[in-house]
Amino acid sequence: MHHPRREHFSQSTPVRTFVFVIGTRPEVIKVAPIIRRLREAEWATVRIVTSGQQSDLLDSTLAEFDLRPDFSIPHRSNCRTPAVLASLLIRRLDKYFGEVRPDCVLAQGDTTTAYASSIAAFYRKIAFVHVEAGLRTPSLDAPFPEEFHRRSIAVSTSLHCAPTSAAAQNLARENISREKIIVSGNTVIDSLLEVAASKPARPAEFPRLRTILLTAHRRENFGAPLRDAFTAIRAFVDLTPDIAVYFPVHPNPNARETAIEILSGHPRIKLVDPLSYRDVVAAIQNAWCVVTDSGGLQEEAPALGKPVLVLRDVTERPEAVASGVVELIGTSREAVFGALFELHKNRAKYARMARPVFPYGDGHASKRIVEALYRRYVLPPQMRPAEIIQLHHAS
Repeated sequence: MHHPRREHFSQSTPVRTFVFVIGTRPEVIKVAPIIRRLREAEWATVRIVTSGQQSDLLDSTLAEFDLRPDFSIPHRSNCRTPAVLASLLIRRLDKYFGEVRPDCVLAQGDTTTAYASSIAAFYRKIAFVHVEAGLRTPSLDAPFPEEFHRRSIAVSTSLHCAPTSAAAQNLARENISREKIIVSGNTVIDSLLEVAASKPARPAEFPRLRTILLTAHRRENFGAPLRDAFTAIRAFVDLTPDIAVYFPVHPNPNARETAIEILSGHPRIKLVDPLSYRDVVAAIQNAWCVVTDSGGLQEEAPALGKPVLVLRDVTERPEAVASGVVELIGTSREAVFGALFELHKNRAKYARMARPVFPYGDGHASKRIVEALYRRYVLPPQMRPAEIIQLHHAS
């Protein structure tokens, strides 16, 4: 039976309040274009809540996009597990939502922050909008805990903003009403193309050789998988004099300590602190290839024509793999070394992978999302057009 609570707003209120809950650096990059566009709308009041899931990385990226939180949940170093963090966030967000009484809560992706936001909104009977909805892998624990988070978030979401038609189809297969799904494209491409067009300068210390841009921080890769992958990368650099590595090291101790142990002390491997987003884009533009377990780089690097080797066995972003510019290689020493060796030796393969493709959108995703927010949450019900899922790529 249909429950009216999620679609009901007071028709006497001309301005709607939208609360964005943000916990990590990639979330900032992906919601910033939506916030900027929504703030231009006379029918919207925007509030930003930061969860403290990350601290320094989050604050610096917010500043880079000229965003300031209206309410901040302090970062707590003792929240080392998803369960502890989720329980804290649900309690704090519930109190904030009760005080502010927003018309709509928005969160991006599959972090513990997004998961806790969806639960807190559900308990307060507030509409929840999921940005980058519908990503799926076959296994509930890969990636862990993100795959569980995104499947759970979908159950209570009022509007699913799917980045691709494949993501929309994943949601439709889970019996989610098609009128609740739009194919928006991925908002990261909005941010990426804007920054890339400004021609950012090459980051300091970026090598002048053929350079691998390396990132690694996935929880399921901590320990032996990262050690094996880093060992293979160092061995490849040792044997290939024209290759260097540029590695912005994630602050998570599990990733950072392994990186320093295995990759430090090499003249052609640069370990650097996390970069501004502008420097990330410049690093991609100047890289020979990208080696990563990051979801964001699987979206960004293909748009800038850089081959991507993914240190995972599965991905929730199959579109770029299907287009031939992203390759899943896992983390074993043999596979990582072999993939790098092949890319270096086989010029035809490199050329096939080093071409710009845009499976994740055209840079107008935030416009589509804001238009959908207006149709769904501002227009009176009798004026709303029937939203039909688009099972073609957003154009």
